[in-house]
Amino acid sequence: MSPSRQSADAAAEGAPETAAEPEVETTVTVRCTGHIRTELGEYEFEYTFAGDTLREFLDELFEEYPELQDMLIAESEADATHSGWAPTPDELPGTWTKNPVGEQTIAYARILVNGQFNENENGFDTILEDGDRVALVYPFMFCC
Repeated sequence: MSPSRQSADAAAEGAPETAAEPEVETTVTVRCTGHIRTELGEYEFEYTFAGDTLREFLDELFEEYPELQDMLIAESEADATHSGWAPTPDELPGTWTKNPVGEQTIAYARILVNGQFNENENGFDTILEDGDRVALVYPFMFCC
């Protein structure tokens, strides 16, 4: 071994190790209704993912179940809205805001965290903790 290689190895041995941030893992209970439940074949399961946000949860879930992304996420504003029978008020009550385009659910589908619509929390940046409940709701809808 060359002297320069020996001194480089010695320097590396004595150098303090840089601590990499530990990767956070979160385990949530996923509950599914309607078409989502039919697609997955189960209504409730535990899901562990790398990270601690709804966005990271959805990214991993959609990687494992790509068909769910098409069932839940709107690709355009038109996919996220429906011309319902009730008029839309000019001003919405409270602090309700829509998720940005690309982070909206399709009409009638919703994602809830501990019983709250993600739009009423922090959208896809909502922090998840171990034991939280994430509901994927896409009800059966029909007209008579």
